[in-house]
Amino acid sequence: MNGKPWDGRFGEATDRRVEAFTSSIRVDSRLYRYDIQGSVAHCRMLAHCGILSEKEAEALVDGLEKVRAEIERGELAYDDRLEDIHMHIEDRLRGLVGRVAAKLHTARSRNDQVALDVRLYLRDAVGDILKLVARVRTCFVDLAEKNIDVILPGYTHLQRAQPVLLAHHLLAYYEMFTRDAQRLREGLARIDVMPLGAAALAGTTYPIDREYTARLLGFSRVSRNSMDSVADRDFIVEFLAAASLCMVHLSRLSEELVLWSSREFGFIELPDAFATGSSIMPQKKNPDIPELIRGKAGAVFGHLTALLCTLKGLPLAYNRDMQEDKQPLFDAVDTLSACLGIVAAMLPALRFQQQRMRQAASEGYLNATDLADYLVEKGMPFREAHGCVGRAVAYALEKGCELDQLNLEELRAFSDLIEEDIYEALSLEQVVNRRNSTGGTSRENVVAAIQRAREELRTDNSETSGRKP
Repeated sequence: MNGKPWDGRFGEATDRRVEAFTSSIRVDSRLYRYDIQGSVAHCRMLAHCGILSEKEAEALVDGLEKVRAEIERGELAYDDRLEDIHMHIEDRLRGLVGRVAAKLHTARSRNDQVALDVRLYLRDAVGDILKLVARVRTCFVDLAEKNIDVILPGYTHLQRAQPVLLAHHLLAYYEMFTRDAQRLREGLARIDVMPLGAAALAGTTYPIDREYTARLLGFSRVSRNSMDSVADRDFIVEFLAAASLCMVHLSRLSEELVLWSSREFGFIELPDAFATGSSIMPQKKNPDIPELIRGKAGAVFGHLTALLCTLKGLPLAYNRDMQEDKQPLFDAVDTLSACLGIVAAMLPALRFQQQRMRQAASEGYLNATDLADYLVEKGMPFREAHGCVGRAVAYALEKGCELDQLNLEELRAFSDLIEEDIYEALSLEQVVNRRNSTGGTSRENVVAAIQRAREELRTDNSETSGRKP
């Protein structure tokens, strides 16, 4: 290709500074496989419809496969003059097969071509991310099952609140990442739309068969409006929103790992393989992996905001601003994938300090609500019971002991409804296991939740493995 595809209209060459400014090849070069995949399907459709001869189609397909091989061997040199991966492939194809290469662009535009490439790329990327999310979910279920009888404090306002099973706490993250998987799967339905054939914005005059192309590429449906086909980036925004929420969950987990690994909490020890040291303080073991995940979340949030700002003022249909959709998309995919992968590797190696957790759950009057509930069961209105127990806590604070360390006479000074059975009611196991309302932390509930999660994972994995490419 000696000039630009649009050179017939222009009387002077494009300024080199403009070529450098408008070039996207260093960003979109990763789309090469999808661009060639789409071009092969488009070429076969053109032959199927009689727009190209079978001989022409075979020459083009053979040439495209040779271009793919050259790119994968690192033999294709990138040049800002050719702007993007689409023009690089077309230019190299012309060098391999000659003039017939110019026929490949029949009945399509770069506008619908790039929309197709991004959808093909994101369809694969989401499939890979779903597998990573499934690994993380499985890690939480495995850890929950392994630590089914470990008790620790549950927190509100970062203050010890009530005892819960560690397994229950871990399964809260399973629920978060399950919602992430659901959002990603639901987004796939809107990614799975074939835009090729919309051409620049108005469709084409050629007798093409878009449904045939869709079948070749594994799409379940074709886009319904040619202008929307080339202007739509909602599916990228939707992915970035789902990715942002997933990064929120990874960041919240990371924050707890940072806190729990501190000496102040002492609930976990990070494996040496997933921690770093200090360049000056020999005793340090730093939670750099969780900290980096926590820090990387902001970049993904920023990519969502950036694309929303890019799209919010664009008139129909295609505008060059849309070239800026790929860098935030690619970086979000890379960042989310890396974070999920490292978490899935790190979680099984965590070492929980079970005795420290139990000790923390035994201190700080975490069974105060249970004393109030005990009084309610004896007939006292809850608000009265709340005040009664508050006075008992104040008394225990003054004595420097826990509620269950007060003797029966001391407890009965606050209410004569209190009997000898109060000590069993205030034990950690009872406090946990009596919370058997749906979704509560009782051991029975948590065992059932683990079983349910295992079944969900089997179903999800079966659906993922059976999904068409």
